[in-house]
Amino acid sequence: MSKLLESVDKRTLLVGRNRLELLMFYLQHGQTFAINVFKIQEVQQIPKITILPEQHPTVVGVTYVRGLTVPVIDLGKAIGMKPIADLKHSTIIITEYNMSVQAFIVKNVDRIVNMDWEDILPPPPSAGRQHYLTSITRIDDRLVEIIDVEKVLSQIVPCKTEVSEGVLEEEVMNLAKDKEILLVDDSSVAISQAKSTLESIGLKVHVAYNGRMGLDILEKWVSEGIDVEEKLLMLVTDAEMPEMDGYRLTAECRANPKLENLFVVLHTSLSGSFNKAMVEKVGCNAFLSKFQPDSLARLVQDRVKMVCGIDVPSTEHKNGVYSA
Repeated sequence: MSKLLESVDKRTLLVGRNRLELLMFYLQHGQTFAINVFKIQEVQQIPKITILPEQHPTVVGVTYVRGLTVPVIDLGKAIGMKPIADLKHSTIIITEYNMSVQAFIVKNVDRIVNMDWEDILPPPPSAGRQHYLTSITRIDDRLVEIIDVEKVLSQIVPCKTEVSEGVLEEEVMNLAKDKEILLVDDSSVAISQAKSTLESIGLKVHVAYNGRMGLDILEKWVSEGIDVEEKLLMLVTDAEMPEMDGYRLTAECRANPKLENLFVVLHTSLSGSFNKAMVEKVGCNAFLSKFQPDSLARLVQDRVKMVCGIDVPSTEHKNGVYSA
């Protein structure tokens, strides 16, 4: 089953081409779901699971994968469906999100499909606000629902958005007050987390829910005669989004003389040794793994220092920040 997935290096060839690969799978009969292959480490038949006391209702137990103790989550139950009935003949998808590894139980997997982000659409407004979908698409006349895994995980282990004591430098924060940031992400949970942190340190936050919407906002400001590079402290964008991904958004900015010097931060749940290469390939200024409020605050402070003429060395931090 693990042969279903290719190496991360091969998948990075899609970076900057506004394309993605989806792993399609089933939770119950009929409905087809998917998640981005980029976030998957392995797919395998369900292994031995150890039950833990007082675990979250959607956590079946833990298993051991390559020396790690990994929580095993019933994905169907986590999004409000019936639990997976036949565990013995089920499959687990091992993923890495926000610098943590977890396994999701699904009924069985279908296949991997390679798609354009333009074919990935936001959920319809009629889906309401409580759904667990980040986007939808159609494949072979089937509706495929792409799950917002960040929202699933936030229900199990809520993220803190407060910046730790001692991280913020008062003098720098006084300089940062009322500076503006454009935050682009298709996950409502990710938007809420980052927005809360950024506003808590005095920043004004503009929000867009996909790359196309983010680019439309930037181009509208340009058409109004606004100096966007002066207006925004930075653009913080997710990588994988419907209609236009963060890589393509960055490329569009670099191709526009009025936006080419905009400071762009790739803020994504993707992690791994390829992060630095991704930042350099698409022309971002920095990479930040989700979700780390302290690292986000440090990155903002570094950018403020840069804007104010205070030297900040090019660094690669163990905490998930890479500055080009």
